[in-house]
Amino acid sequence: MKVLTKIFLVVSLAIGMIFMSIYQPEYFCGLEYDVRVINGFTNNSSLPLVIWCSSDSDDLGGRALQEGDDFSWRLQINFWCSNHFRCTMKWDAMRRKFDAFKVPRDLQRCSPFRMCSWLVREDGFYFSNDEVNWKKDFSWL
Repeated sequence: MKVLTKIFLVVSLAIGMIFMSIYQPEYFCGLEYDVRVINGFTNNSSLPLVIWCSSDSDDLGGRALQEGDDFSWRLQINFWCSNHFRCTMKWDAMRRKFDAFKVPRDLQRCSPFRMCSWLVREDGFYFSNDEVNWKKDFSWL
């Protein structure tokens, strides 16, 4: 009887994990996401957009982005589903910190393509999960 109970529990757990990964993949830790920050300024060829990104466990370093340049990386959701990447942006006298990727906010927001894209413009920061439809998320100030 004890053996049947253990087999039942293992099979139930396996079916639950399969169901979760097929029907609700955004809640399944271990998935990979692409994050991209694009310099969308229209006239800053002499003054680059400076970006520095990091998480608690990864320092991605900094870049100076000219018009149209991007800074991108791929991340894998950790076992605890607690990934959090922050970026600091600087352009001329303006400076802004923002969450480029944060669980749980972005698990669903970056679906179905598991892509989190940011377009930085003079008037603010725009988000897209398909790089076609952009929505202003916040301003520089």
